[in-house]
Amino acid sequence: MTTAPTRDPRDVLRTARRWVVKIGSSMLTANGRGLDHDAIARWSAQIARLRDAECEVVVVSSGAVAQGMSRLALKSRPKAVHTLQAAAAVGQMGLVRAWDTALGAHHITTAQILITHDDVGNRQRYLNARNALRELLAFGVVPVVNENDTVAVDEIRLGDNDRLGAMTAGLIEADVLVILTDQQGLFTADPRTHPDATLIRDAMIDDAALTDMAGDSKGALGRGGMKTKLEAAQMAARSGAATLIAYGHHDDVLDAALRGDPVGTLLMPRDPRAGLPARKRWIADQLQRRGRLYLDSGATDALQSTGRSLLPVGVTRVEGRFQRGDVVGCIAPDGHEVARGLINYSADEVSRLLGARGADIANRLGYPGDPELIHRDNLVVR
Repeated sequence: MTTAPTRDPRDVLRTARRWVVKIGSSMLTANGRGLDHDAIARWSAQIARLRDAECEVVVVSSGAVAQGMSRLALKSRPKAVHTLQAAAAVGQMGLVRAWDTALGAHHITTAQILITHDDVGNRQRYLNARNALRELLAFGVVPVVNENDTVAVDEIRLGDNDRLGAMTAGLIEADVLVILTDQQGLFTADPRTHPDATLIRDAMIDDAALTDMAGDSKGALGRGGMKTKLEAAQMAARSGAATLIAYGHHDDVLDAALRGDPVGTLLMPRDPRAGLPARKRWIADQLQRRGRLYLDSGATDALQSTGRSLLPVGVTRVEGRFQRGDVVGCIAPDGHEVARGLINYSADEVSRLLGARGADIANRLGYPGDPELIHRDNLVVR
C-alpha cells in the first residue's frame, strides 16, 4: 500500500474551500422508506457551518428514483426505463423541496441542477454548466445537482451519482469531493464477507492495490458500489481534488472532515496542483467513445513514453462510426485503452490512412490533411 506523504494528508480537508458533497440513496431514503428528513436537516446544518467557515458547497444528491418508488408504492426498483423515468419525475419534486426547506432554515438559497451525459459530452454545454455552477457559487447559492433520470436512458446515462459527483468536482475545480455512503470507507476487503478487513484511512489514488480492494458489490437502491467510488476518486484526482469516502450518519461527519479528524478514507492525488488542464480533463472524463483506433507497439510506446501526437503510421485497425472532433479510444496490442482524444478525421478517412506516413496522406485522401490523427494537445494518456 502506497501511503500519503509524511505531511498530514488531512490538511487538505482543513484548508479546502470548495467542496462537493455527494450523498447516496441509501443515506437519503432510509433504505427505501422515503426521504429521511432528519438526516437531510443534519447535513444541511453541517453545510451551513461549512459556509460559515467560508467554504463553497455543491450538493450532489441521489434519491429521486428511491423517493419516487416510495411515493408510488413500488416495492422494488423498476426495470423498465419509462417506469424509472416516472419514478424519478415524482421523486425529484420531493427531493428538491426537502433540500430547499432544510437549507432554507439556515437562510441558504438553493438551486436545482439536472444533468445528463449529453450535457457534459457536448463541449459547449459542458462549459455552460460550468459557468452556471460557478455563478451560483459566486451568489452564495448551494446548488443541488442530480442526474436527470426523467429523460436519461442507457445511451445518455452518466451511470451513477458517484461519477456525477466527480464530474461536478471537475466542473467547479473543487478542492475536495466527499462521498457519504453506508460504509465507513474503503476497506482492505469487503467487511461484510471478510470480518478481519481493516479500514484504509489515507492512501494515494494511484496505488494499484486499491482497485483489487474495492470489489464491485452494490447496494439494492443505488447503482454504484465501492468500485465506482474509487473510479470517481480517480476522476476527481484528474482535476486535483482529493476524495473522502465516509459513513454519512457519522456524528457531524462534515464538521469532522473540516477539522481533519480521521473519519472515512481519504484518497489523495499525487500532486493536487498538477491536475489536467480543463480541456484534457473533459476529454478524459467522456464516458462515450465514438470509436477505437488499434495501435502497434511502436505507436503505443510513443504515446506512453514521449507524449507525442498519434500518427497514421502506427494505427493498424479502426472501429466505430465517428466524425472529426469526436472522442475515440487508442487501444494497445494487449487490448487495453492507453489514451483517448479528439480525432482529426472521420472513420472512413482513418480507414484509408492506416499505416500511412506523412507524405502519403494527401495521395490517399485526394486532398491535404492534418499530419496527426490526434494532436497531442487533444490527447490524454491514461
